[in-house]
Amino acid sequence: MEQEPYAELFLIDKPFKWTSFDVVRKVRNTLKIKKVGHAGTLDPLATGLLIVCAGKMTKQIDTFMGQEKEYTGTFEIGATTDSFDLEQPVIQVADPAGISLSDVEAAVKELTGDILQIPPMHSAIKVDGKRVYESARKGIDVKMEQRPVTVSEFEITRFENPTVEFRIVCSKGTYIRSLARDLGDKLGVGAYMSSLCRTRIGEFTLAESKNLDNLIEEIKLRSDENL
Repeated sequence: MEQEPYAELFLIDKPFKWTSFDVVRKVRNTLKIKKVGHAGTLDPLATGLLIVCAGKMTKQIDTFMGQEKEYTGTFEIGATTDSFDLEQPVIQVADPAGISLSDVEAAVKELTGDILQIPPMHSAIKVDGKRVYESARKGIDVKMEQRPVTVSEFEITRFENPTVEFRIVCSKGTYIRSLARDLGDKLGVGAYMSSLCRTRIGEFTLAESKNLDNLIEEIKLRSDENL
């Protein structure tokens, strides 16, 4: 009987400070095949659900990437950074002491629904064939165009000034760091993203994912058993 072409999908909890490609490379090297890719980048300082596809399953990557995403995390108001997260040094903007929960909720309401968003300069988007974060690291300004995105849910789960805890459900292409920047602009005190976790992609949840080290050991064990 002819063997079925290899196809596998992995749900991985991306480790803190790993790039999405670091995870892909680890899985690729362990499987010893070239066709491995991920369905949606997570920044190095973000954690949470990363879908990794191997073999024939890589044909489904675009389908997974187009699905709705859910995130939880924290914003800090009163300051910002050039990347709108902790990859760049924190810059104090204004004292946020006068900002109330109702102020935050009013600003969040304006950032919910179908909105136009400018992606951050420190992102993997290509402009004129180059990743914009490469230009940003060289101090070169690149004009970023507004893009339509959908933020279907933007819930403040806790507010203890200056920390804003949130849960966001959004469309493909939404930058949570840009929402941090825009929230800070609307409040007039600046803001940046201090933590982020992707909890869902479509029907796949973080609860179903595996620790990367444990997954790698499972793959190795499976390979040994097939020898």
